[in-house]
Amino acid sequence: MKIRIGRDRVFLLGYFLGIILLGSMLLALPAAWKGDGRLRYIDALFTSTSAVCVTGLITVDTALYTRFGQAVIMCLIQMGGLGLITFATLYLALPRRRISIISRGLISDYSLSEVEYQPKRIISSILGLTLAIEGAGMLLLNIRFGKMGLPFFVSAFHAVSAFCNAGFSTFSDNLEGFVFDPIVNFTIMGLIVSGGIGFIVMRDVGKTLSKKKNHLSYHSIVVLQTTAALIVAGAAAILVLEYNAAFKGMTLGQKIMASLFASITPRTAGFDTVLPSKFGTGSILITMLLMFIGASPASTGGGIKTTTFFILIMTAFKYRDGADSVEFRGRSINGHTIFKAVGVVVKGIVIVLTSVILIQVFEHARGNPLPTIEVLYEVISGFGTVGLSLGITSNLCDASKMILIFTMFFGRIGLFAMALPKTGRKIEGYASLPGADLMIG
Repeated sequence: MKIRIGRDRVFLLGYFLGIILLGSMLLALPAAWKGDGRLRYIDALFTSTSAVCVTGLITVDTALYTRFGQAVIMCLIQMGGLGLITFATLYLALPRRRISIISRGLISDYSLSEVEYQPKRIISSILGLTLAIEGAGMLLLNIRFGKMGLPFFVSAFHAVSAFCNAGFSTFSDNLEGFVFDPIVNFTIMGLIVSGGIGFIVMRDVGKTLSKKKNHLSYHSIVVLQTTAALIVAGAAAILVLEYNAAFKGMTLGQKIMASLFASITPRTAGFDTVLPSKFGTGSILITMLLMFIGASPASTGGGIKTTTFFILIMTAFKYRDGADSVEFRGRSINGHTIFKAVGVVVKGIVIVLTSVILIQVFEHARGNPLPTIEVLYEVISGFGTVGLSLGITSNLCDASKMILIFTMFFGRIGLFAMALPKTGRKIEGYASLPGADLMIG
């Protein structure tokens, strides 16, 4: 049993590594690059990893890729953005024609019990919903981009990038030229939120609205309420902090729109209408928190996930001494779920801090010391697969770029692989180890 689960992890990691390497080789071709000189392979590898991990961090301007190169990037974003749950389900379900007991246990932990009896329908729903939402986004964006004389490809690229929470743009200044454009802003925000809440939640909402279900699942309620709370709280804080700073000169409506965009894009899209480096320290700290939390489970986004954040908050403020669970709105969050949430956060913190330390070491060694907050911002952006940057990515040395590559990979794929549940047989013991008495707080 243990060998089988180990092979599943190897397959997932190997599959994504294969896509990244193939993408890097295609992007390294002369036909993919129109900038000065030859594109260095490290930059092609960085771009490919960022696209597959739907991050959006770049070391070279995406506008300098040819249409072929941009098409490769869009395909890599789509393949990564469909979500690990889709690839895991495809691997486990389709080759065997039926779901085994082991496979069912492996995937149900990530897509709830619905996958246990409708795996192929879930897959077709994910693909159909993705194409439908991206198609609607393309048409809406083309209202603006088409009037500017831009090819439909530009609308398609941004719709895929937004829904997959990637943050790649064919414009050198990202979406800063559209800061006052409601069509572009609200279309991109809608795509980001749709891709970030998770396919299971979207399916649940659809069934409830169509009266196929009487009410939303507890998971969907938690995801939607946590997402809404983070968006509103983040937007309000950024609006207050940047009202007469980064947003100076805008009308009230434009400031509200810009603050909403600045609150939504860290979860985990990476587009920007106002350059992140224009924000003050307070807004930067809020953005880093939102980036670390990220999107929701079984979605196109990264981060520790909204449900993990919710569990930690409930545990911190609702836990009672002596209890083995946390109660909230008529439901009980058991200790196993709390342990998993804590484990995800600790692993995330370890990855982030290790990456920050290594980058600082490499940059100091080459005589290019960087402010810690800028490096931390960049690393959290990579870990959360966001793509926002304070502008230091392209100036990093090759060793630091490799650290960010690993950070993006482990933040998006490695953390998922490490979290795969062990479904091997457990041998029940007749005795347990003595308890450990530790003081907390």
